[in-house]
Amino acid sequence: MTPVGHPNRIRSIVIVGGGTAGWMAASALAKVLGPDYADFTLIESDEIGIVGVGEATIPQIRLFNELLGLDEDAFIKATKGTFKLGVEFVDWGRPGDRYIHPFGRYGIDMEGVSFHAFYLKGLGLGEKTPLSAYSLEASAARDGRFMRSINAGKSPLSNIRYAFHFDASLYAAHLRPLATAWGVTRQEGKIVDVALRKADGFVESVTLEDGSCIAADLFIDCSGFRGLLIEQALKTGYDEWSNWLPCDRALAVPCESAGPPTPYTRSTARAAGWQWRIPLQHRIGNGYVYCSSHISDEAAAETLLANLDGKPLADPRIVRFVTGRRRRFWSRNVVALGLASGFMEPLESTSIHMVQSGIAKLLSMFPDRSFDPVEIERYNRVIGEEFVRIRDFLVLHYNATTRDDSEFWNYVRTMPIPDGLREKYDIYRTRGRIFRENDELFSDTSWFAVMAGQNVWPQSYDPVADVLNDAETLKRLSSIRQVIDTCVGQMPTHEAFLADRARSA
Repeated sequence: MTPVGHPNRIRSIVIVGGGTAGWMAASALAKVLGPDYADFTLIESDEIGIVGVGEATIPQIRLFNELLGLDEDAFIKATKGTFKLGVEFVDWGRPGDRYIHPFGRYGIDMEGVSFHAFYLKGLGLGEKTPLSAYSLEASAARDGRFMRSINAGKSPLSNIRYAFHFDASLYAAHLRPLATAWGVTRQEGKIVDVALRKADGFVESVTLEDGSCIAADLFIDCSGFRGLLIEQALKTGYDEWSNWLPCDRALAVPCESAGPPTPYTRSTARAAGWQWRIPLQHRIGNGYVYCSSHISDEAAAETLLANLDGKPLADPRIVRFVTGRRRRFWSRNVVALGLASGFMEPLESTSIHMVQSGIAKLLSMFPDRSFDPVEIERYNRVIGEEFVRIRDFLVLHYNATTRDDSEFWNYVRTMPIPDGLREKYDIYRTRGRIFRENDELFSDTSWFAVMAGQNVWPQSYDPVADVLNDAETLKRLSSIRQVIDTCVGQMPTHEAFLADRARSA
């Protein structure tokens, strides 16, 4: 390739590792930068397996797919996917409880005041309707209904928030031909050595098992938990968060489908963790995330297999992990994405989002060969803060409980919690106020959904809600519920929508 443009421009990029993170990075970088910008190489080995247990996403994945120009129906067919309106949590606050954390907002803000304030005021006035009745996504999920947004003016049908369940390995396979068409070269092979430049410690090249050596200006580490470049070569260190998120293992197993696929993920609390249920078109993905100091692998497997909807299609596969993050996500000329950058359990389906977020922030601060330390430090700070805010939201699920039926739940209910989460609690408990910090991933709606869903209630409501008198407050709450009910009634079933638009062969 003939050099043009900026004399110090990145000319070669190597992505280490395939799987979801590797092919997401390869396709996005090649699509945005273009084939003439740099040489793109992705190294992966068929001998090295991928974790691949994550099959649920959040709505931001739609922006990534749009960036790549993916046809949504074709993508759903290729990945045997289904649609997702939120996450149902079972037995989390206390045994017998059930609530949905929806993707869309509750109700509408009125007179410049958050809907949550009026809902809390309504509770004090005797209104007992569950919170889910004020969410189109939660109500549709309960009824097994789904549709995409339509042009319906101010109707909730004009802004339906949704994501996907899909087979993660099939998603990577769907991206691979696109990435190669955009100029990415796939190199089969296992890396056996990493060479560092003596002058500055930058990664100079990697050597494959067959002896070939591949050099690059920029390396993207998508090598999974082992962090081949970011940790094994550059030794950036790891911040462990097991004191707040003590689960350290997961067992995953697919099973046969049982009935129409639900348009939501389900998370059911168990004695030593929780079990996921992710419905695809051809099967159901299941897993038990648990703390190995509170249950044996054998007992966890028994629990998982005893709570499947259909016949298991394989033996349970174990994944061991340590919750936390790298101390640096970008070190020298290496940027870590996916499991190489850190791991937080898939309780709110954030793993694939963090890959997407890392790619987006890398593109916004894309380096030249000088690798400006100021830009690298900003990247590390921003990604680090995102990890922390997601961590605190996950810790909330465990800590906001009255469960005392096992040692595990007694621990997470009474453990010291991070300062950021403590502040959220303290502000909320007085008047139900929730503030979104620095564009954090989870909005006030998400925090309210989990707190209310797990029976954490404030002492009173926000006094500003008195801009509406009591009668008007109840009237408007009733009107919102009626609008939601009407909209849900106009939606087809999830199964019918799939059959019409995106059923795989």
